[in-house]
Amino acid sequence: MRVLFVASYNKGYFAPFIVEQAKSIEKAGVDVDFFGLEGHGISGYLKSLPSLRRKISEFRPDVIHAHYGLSGLLANLQRRVPVVTTYHGSDINEDKVFRFSKIAMKLSAFNIFVSQKNVDKAGAKEKFALIPCGIDIDNFEFQDKIAARGKLGWDNDAKKVLFAGAFDNAVKNSKLAIEAVSKLHGVELVEMKGYTREQVASLMFASDAFLMTSFTEGSPQVVKEAMACGCPVVSVDVGDVADVTKGVDGCHIAERDADDIAQKLKFALSFNGRTNGRDRIVGLGLTNELVGNKIIEIYKSVLNDNTER
Repeated sequence: MRVLFVASYNKGYFAPFIVEQAKSIEKAGVDVDFFGLEGHGISGYLKSLPSLRRKISEFRPDVIHAHYGLSGLLANLQRRVPVVTTYHGSDINEDKVFRFSKIAMKLSAFNIFVSQKNVDKAGAKEKFALIPCGIDIDNFEFQDKIAARGKLGWDNDAKKVLFAGAFDNAVKNSKLAIEAVSKLHGVELVEMKGYTREQVASLMFASDAFLMTSFTEGSPQVVKEAMACGCPVVSVDVGDVADVTKGVDGCHIAERDADDIAQKLKFALSFNGRTNGRDRIVGLGLTNELVGNKIIEIYKSVLNDNTER
């Protein structure tokens, strides 16, 4: 089977979780190639349509797997190859993009949503599945906290809360996080920006807690990664975080209120040792290998449907 992944390349690289998903599918024997979209908005993406058609003619995929709604819409402007589209959250939660995502949903042979909230908002009734993106569990092999801090040059006694992204990313709502942490004496909020994938794992093993205050999310990878490292998590009720963290001691859902977040952070900071978040991630089937297997079955189903027509 040959599958062409279609996704944004505006930053000069594909999103790591998309690349990792492709690798997991390749390991299962699928031939995968990529087509990167450059440009902004539907008009910017439309300029890539001739190049996409050439790529399809060259690679001759059996299935196109588009990531995000605009990519799905563009991929469906050709009708030779069936399209599976995964919606990651911003393409559902942002109304100006959602209208295009709805068209992609109608045209796609199959749709994948990463959270139940997105399924509900999209009003999906048929040809869809709820499959959160998995994580590469091997990227988060155990690191001793003191050793991880040594790699980062952190003092062993410092209290560190890792923020779920860059402070200048408006969606992440760093203002609320900064306000909440300012209420805690001697606690530093660490911006997760400019680190390699390997360093991110060290950050999560070295931190005392992980904090998410985003306005919107789909199924945030960083929360799953923090859980895989056993890092206590405090998050507002966004995306599927409440479902993923359910039943994990040391993980807390907070109101969108600085005082409540600060209180939940106190609980997380006082948690003794690592959480059992890694077991929860594995138990939910949120590893790339298991997610990849589910997606391959969707490809097969789409191809079978095409054959029967």
